[in-house]
Amino acid sequence: MSMAVLPTVCVLDWAQVQALVTPLRTAVFVEEQGVPVEIERDVFDAVSRHALARSGAGEVIGTGRLLPDGHIGRMAVACRWRGKGVGGLVLAALVQEAVRLNMGEVVLNAQVHAEAFYLRHGFVAEGCVFEEAGIPHRVMRRRLDQGGRS
Repeated sequence: MSMAVLPTVCVLDWAQVQALVTPLRTAVFVEEQGVPVEIERDVFDAVSRHALARSGAGEVIGTGRLLPDGHIGRMAVACRWRGKGVGGLVLAALVQEAVRLNMGEVVLNAQVHAEAFYLRHGFVAEGCVFEEAGIPHRVMRRRLDQGGRS
């Protein structure tokens, strides 16, 4: 797997990405993490903006979504691309989209094992750990200015 050509990320509507990101989300959430498919898919997809990361070869390697209320979720990176910066690119694209939409902050429910990743990207943990779909999570928040910084 060559990183010679950097991954690209664009932010699109659900109709434009559904067929592309559904297999990745199914692999990560349903198959790897055991999240029931009826929880993984919900009505918020249709009203959200979705980041789509592709390898230089065009393979779908990452995704995430931004809900109209500023919540980021469904962050997923293909297994063999983890630890290579793809998640950071997806997160940055969603934060920039939130800035473009004049949102004052973004919020997410981070899986506890990924807290350090979100901390490195300017998010602050708050509250207690809770369980969602059988996985420990914590709320994390990042305030934004119009430059996308916290």
